[in-house]
Amino acid sequence: MTESDMNPQQIADAVAVGMMAKDRASRGLGLRVTQISPGSAQIEMLVRDDMLNGFDICHGGFITLLADSAFAFACNSYNELTVASSLTVDFIAPVRGGDVLTARATEVSLSGRTGVYDVEVSNQNGVRVAVFRGRSYRMKGKPVVALTDLPISAS
Repeated sequence: MTESDMNPQQIADAVAVGMMAKDRASRGLGLRVTQISPGSAQIEMLVRDDMLNGFDICHGGFITLLADSAFAFACNSYNELTVASSLTVDFIAPVRGGDVLTARATEVSLSGRTGVYDVEVSNQNGVRVAVFRGRSYRMKGKPVVALTDLPISAS
């Protein structure tokens, strides 16, 4: 199957599989892509004890990494290599060991080579713990994955 034979959801699904296979940071932290579609992604992370800082709350870097990964999967879901050009993050509530965080990335704007994405991070109780805004830059003509090399479901 070639990319021209695939619908946008199939492309996003294939990109998620291909990206996660190469993303050692996300895999190493146990991140799981639970949803992807063109321009959006949802990723989960269990907060482990080794992610806690000296105040016994989750280090902000891990929360940022989770949000950044959701951002990366969302903006690469079209199979055009896209990188972050900037980001901001605001921490709203503390995160404890054992919490399960969900980062939901949504495309706000995509024009030419640049995009803007918002990511909301919440815990297992639905409490928003952080918000993130990322700006992206596309490398025109460079695919994220070779789709012909991946097994594609007929969804």
